[in-house]
Amino acid sequence: MSANLDGYEAVIGLEIHVQLRTRTKMFCGCELSFGDDPNVHTCPVCLAHPGSLPTLNEQAVRYGIQIGLALGCEIAPRSIFHRKNYFYPDLPKAYQISQYDIPLARNGRLGDVRIHRVHLEEDAAKLIHVGESGRIHGSDASLVDFNRGGTPLVEIVTEPDLRDATAAREWLQLLRSTIKAIGASDVNMEEGSLRCDANVSIRPAGSQELGTKTELKNMNSFRFLERGIQAELERQVALVRAGEPIEQETLHFDPRTGTLTPLRSKEYAHDYRYFPEPDLVPLAPTQEMLEEARAALPELPAQRLERYQSELGIPEAQAKLLAYDGELGDYFEAAVGAGTEASATGIANWVTGDLTARLREAAGEDGEVHAADSRVTPQAIAELVAMVEAKQVTAQAGREVLAKLVVEGGSPAEIVEREGLASISDSGELEGIVAAAIDSDPDAAEKVREGNMKAIGPLVGYVMRETKGRADGGEVTRLIRKQLGLD
Repeated sequence: MSANLDGYEAVIGLEIHVQLRTRTKMFCGCELSFGDDPNVHTCPVCLAHPGSLPTLNEQAVRYGIQIGLALGCEIAPRSIFHRKNYFYPDLPKAYQISQYDIPLARNGRLGDVRIHRVHLEEDAAKLIHVGESGRIHGSDASLVDFNRGGTPLVEIVTEPDLRDATAAREWLQLLRSTIKAIGASDVNMEEGSLRCDANVSIRPAGSQELGTKTELKNMNSFRFLERGIQAELERQVALVRAGEPIEQETLHFDPRTGTLTPLRSKEYAHDYRYFPEPDLVPLAPTQEMLEEARAALPELPAQRLERYQSELGIPEAQAKLLAYDGELGDYFEAAVGAGTEASATGIANWVTGDLTARLREAAGEDGEVHAADSRVTPQAIAELVAMVEAKQVTAQAGREVLAKLVVEGGSPAEIVEREGLASISDSGELEGIVAAAIDSDPDAAEKVREGNMKAIGPLVGYVMRETKGRADGGEVTRLIRKQLGLD
């Protein structure tokens, strides 16, 4: 999905907040939770009672270092925390403990996008707008749940290297898969453990100057991120064409209506009056911590993508689907290692294509079934692909077998035997059906004789119907040509 910019170029950078999967909050001992009763995980520290002092969560630091290393960043030998001052109902201290000019990590890269910085901070509480338009007993009102307040966050800020909405969505999916592979977060956008803002501007194509940017705030799905960026690009192009200025502001994208609504003018760093946090000492990771974090990194999605392409010969589009979805990639690798004669490219085709489509169809609109949780085992899909490649069953019959596997599981060979789906190996039987197909449609047969090979479709279709998809399409075509005297 890309906006028609007609002479203009999009310039997009992302700011991503990742809730870390620690047991306790960033600066206190309150346990983290999702879905618990409001305000049950609080203490004097995260509620900012006078005299309470923060204590840094070591596991959050370790996760932050791992994320920085996974993104190819330089880890700062010494970084410090700052107070980011602003007044809002979900911030009991009236400031947020974050990092400003000396972040934990900087100067990294993931794919084609440079990473400007990675820093640690705490999350704000959660505002809950009650009733229609947030009205309680006739008054405008909102409630605050402080359970989330103080949750450890890593903020990742990219350079403005993205050039369209689709690229932004795909890159965020790569980032999500990378962090999930590390185990630092469950990166669930629906639950808010992965939140993304987009800084969007346009400039004349070929120009190196940056235009006035706007910020799209808190988009909670990959699809909404893509749609929101496209809508904002189209809005900015329309303003420029009309001779109107683009204001630097923060916007909300409503996915239901596709509209953009201004929230506030965009803040600058000086608006927050940063100053060093006096209650926390500088953060100086030891060499041992860095070595442990580096050693704990698994194979990351970008590395897996490269391996799938270079070693297994899988096309880029399919390799991305498998590499960026860790569970699907693990399923694929289990199928490749199942000990069958199936090729890796064949398994990739069936896993990312027919199997994924069948599982989505079975789940319906209300849910999703992952391959690893389905009745189709990696061994079964590998055996089925091997049978198709060996022409023991046709691709069409293989899809019928797959449909049975999705519903009931089991062995592909047993289903083929039970349902009579094995390929027809008797050429005499197939020749008779081909002759009947030619007799059934003499007009199509004559067009094929005259060199119009598009007309062969009805003849092939007749044979496939009569054989219930058990005939090999290439062999059917060869026999038709033979009987029509073209070979």
